[in-house]
Amino acid sequence: MARSAMDEANLPAPGPVSVPALSPSLTRNQIRGFWASWGGWTLDGMDSFVYALVLVPSLRELLPHSGIAATKANIGQYGGLLFALFLIGWGLAFLWGPVGDKFGRVRTLMLTIVWYSVFTFLSAFVTSVWQLAILRLLAGIGIGGEWAMGGTFVAEEWPEQRRRMGAGLMHTGYYVGIFLAALANYGIGSHYGWRAMFIVGGAPALLLAWIRHGVAEPVAWKKKESVVRSWAVWRPFATLFSPAWRRRTILNALLMLASICGLWAGTVYVPAAITALAEAGGRVGPQAAQLASWGIMLVSFATILGCLAMPWLAERVGRRGALAVFFTLMMVFIALTFGKIFYLGATALPWFFVCLFFLGLGGANFAVYTLWLPEQYPTECRASAFAFSTSFARFGGAGITFLVGSGVRHYGSLGTPVALTSIAFALGLLLIPFGAETRGKHLPS
Repeated sequence: MARSAMDEANLPAPGPVSVPALSPSLTRNQIRGFWASWGGWTLDGMDSFVYALVLVPSLRELLPHSGIAATKANIGQYGGLLFALFLIGWGLAFLWGPVGDKFGRVRTLMLTIVWYSVFTFLSAFVTSVWQLAILRLLAGIGIGGEWAMGGTFVAEEWPEQRRRMGAGLMHTGYYVGIFLAALANYGIGSHYGWRAMFIVGGAPALLLAWIRHGVAEPVAWKKKESVVRSWAVWRPFATLFSPAWRRRTILNALLMLASICGLWAGTVYVPAAITALAEAGGRVGPQAAQLASWGIMLVSFATILGCLAMPWLAERVGRRGALAVFFTLMMVFIALTFGKIFYLGATALPWFFVCLFFLGLGGANFAVYTLWLPEQYPTECRASAFAFSTSFARFGGAGITFLVGSGVRHYGSLGTPVALTSIAFALGLLLIPFGAETRGKHLPS
């Protein structure tokens, strides 16, 4: 249905207004809602990296049961395929956006968490690689929706002067989750196997429905509730691609595509790379798994530092400048870590860990979107814009991830194929100047 002239008039202009200086304290709903959003994003991070940590042992068991030899080449290829399917699921999560705009951020957030927890838990009981592939696809749909709903809630519910810090703090949750996944792999996965890791990754999320009890919808959404409830569910997407918002919507999705290439086609192979380097040095089995866990914990710790620094950086150099700093770190250290350090042989592992710290800092580029995306769109389509920008680009990321897996099979090594993903950040740096700078502006109503 086409939008009327009155609809156009009710939407705010792309350039928001200035921010007042007052910094009010947080209300009970703002605090509880933040911890609910942070907790959901934490479990998201834990769930997402459980598979990365158990990639090798799970495929070593499941491939032969599926009639496929468990060679290094096949593990690389099918590992890339499963990552790609997971990203396709996350790409489909853009459908949560209109649901969140129409029915509320908190309600949709609870549904996404229950969704991904169930399918992660079921992954512990698969008997073939194809069953695991289907469940990872379905889990990805839920995981992709949580970020959009939680980020939108914090942006709309927190006071203007605290939104920047709220965005940075919320995004630490994902990497705390990765840290917890690595810790669980160190203490549980290395002793009880990969199936136990999926149980750990899925079960805690079932508690989030209880945690969210009593959290009210943001006031900003309630003010527009009577309007959005009357819209067709696809209406927010029509708004995103109206003349006023089309350019920035497409650009945000392209910038997210660069970020996804670095995370899911790049640093997600860190556990496998550490495992390969450890085994080459004679450390196999539990020792290799524990080293991989330490590596992921290091990356997570560094990314949390980057997320905490992001609000300050975004005010000093702007949203575009902050994203450019993180993109530069990712471009340089993905190329160096996997293109050079990975091939140093027996001396590689200590230098690999040094580079992982800087890769972790660069990984905080995702925190910029948590702050920046809500500032670019009005309440009526904010969740849809967040979900579309952060999810739809994952279809492209799925293709890149599959290419990386094929490259691993072709080269017989993951070093060069992963190093080439640094090109995505070089292209992203060229796009950043065209983004909408929102530093010092009010959240659109």
